[in-house]
Amino acid sequence: MLLIIGTIRLPPDRLDEARPVMERMVRASRAEDGCLEYSYAQDVLDPGLIRITEVWRARPALDAHFRSPHLADWRASWPGLGIGERNLVLYEAGEAMPT
Repeated sequence: MLLIIGTIRLPPDRLDEARPVMERMVRASRAEDGCLEYSYAQDVLDPGLIRITEVWRARPALDAHFRSPHLADWRASWPGLGIGERNLVLYEAGEAMPT
């Protein structure tokens, strides 16, 4: 299992414009084979900070995601939305266990 955890930052006054674009990205990614979880969340204390969590079954699924048209569209939207700072980290994990 692969986890991608991180953040992107955009100007808070662009959030209303960015929401539908982010929603399209999330919905399309969740529909991909091998996507177990995909979410964006606005930080409660820092309005321009978007927290990203992705969980993928295996590397081939993630590689297909990286080649997807919706990811290319999402990245192409960044300059217009003012997304500049991006900090994502990939982790390899074992099977999930209930706590």
